Amino acid sequence: MSEVLPRRRRASTDHRSVLATIVLAVLLVFFVVPLLYLVSVSLMGRNETGQGVLIPAVPQWSNWIEVLTGSDLLRGIANSLIAAIGGALLTTAVALPGAWAIVRFRTGGATLAGTLMSPWLLPPIVAVVPLFTLLRVLGLNNTLVGLTLVYALVNVPVAIWLLEGFLRKLPVEIEEAARIDGAGSFRLLSFIVAPLMAPAMIAIGIIVGVLNYNEFLLATFLTQSPDSQTLPVVLSLFYGERTPHFGKIAAASVIGVIPVFAAAVFLQRWLIGGLTSGSVR
Repeated sequence: MSEVLPRRRRASTDHRSVLATIVLAVLLVFFVVPLLYLVSVSLMGRNETGQGVLIPAVPQWSNWIEVLTGSDLLRGIANSLIAAIGGALLTTAVALPGAWAIVRFRTGGATLAGTLMSPWLLPPIVAVVPLFTLLRVLGLNNTLVGLTLVYALVNVPVAIWLLEGFLRKLPVEIEEAARIDGAGSFRLLSFIVAPLMAPAMIAIGIIVGVLNYNEFLLATFLTQSPDSQTLPVVLSLFYGERTPHFGKIAAASVIGVIPVFAAAVFLQRWLIGGLTSGSVR
């Protein structure tokens, strides 16, 4: 009897391993195959894209060369990175004291967090006219600085909502001990809370940065010149032709997603660590 139980446990473990492998394989195929096909389309000629061809007969590397040299793609990627990173940094800098005040001092009562989240859940189109008018009054319309500020403010509610959960896991005794030692609110937030919340802030900053990088609607209305247009806007301009060249569009799309994949690879450890371990080490 004692030998049967370990065998059953090993069999159960083996079945779970096989099931997990199958699930991971299916997910890998689901996510990788569309990207591989996008790369394949980026090497097709104008006529091949409409014929249902899976692999080009002769790779058209000229699509990549023309996209890199004959368009504003690289400038759009640079603008997207500046707006995404700058907006994410400002968002986390504003969201941390806001979430801390809500959690520790119950600022605004129990409904403040929900009130802040409610505008974020609305369609972005409702905010286009007010934001356009505000930026024009400030002299920041059609500028990368103005777009960065808009991205920073738009994502503050979701950053506060995410930071709340991490702050509630932070033992209040740590802050009480710091106050006994004479630390004020600013010093407590800057030198005690912020370092302990660093993994969570990095994870939330990555999420917000990706949202900023992929944002299209606000960038379309708030930026009109090539000097301030972001990647999604530049990609949309490829459809302006009477007969769009889908090979060039696919090449531009592949180049545009490279920064996101690079960030996912290099920042994976901080993203997973921040989302799973919370704020307590």
